[in-house]
Amino acid sequence: MNDTKSLPDLPDRLSGNPRSPHYIEEVFENEIGIILNGKERFDVEEYCISEGWVKVPAHKALDRRGQPLLMTIKGKVEAFYR
Repeated sequence: MNDTKSLPDLPDRLSGNPRSPHYIEEVFENEIGIILNGKERFDVEEYCISEGWVKVPAHKALDRRGQPLLMTIKGKVEAFYR
């Protein structure tokens, strides 16, 4: 009846790429939101709260392995569960 599942703490650094050492599968069982400089971003691939940056795909550019090229944007980063 009472299905209160505790959410895992959000790490300081997290990546959405399963091949990254900063990928944590348990965190992605729930939806995550990222706020950068007061605006919510929906295209974040990786973030680091302590260093203050997020990585987002650079439009349609791909690397030689077919993965999107990532741009680093600096600012105040906040992560939360939706």
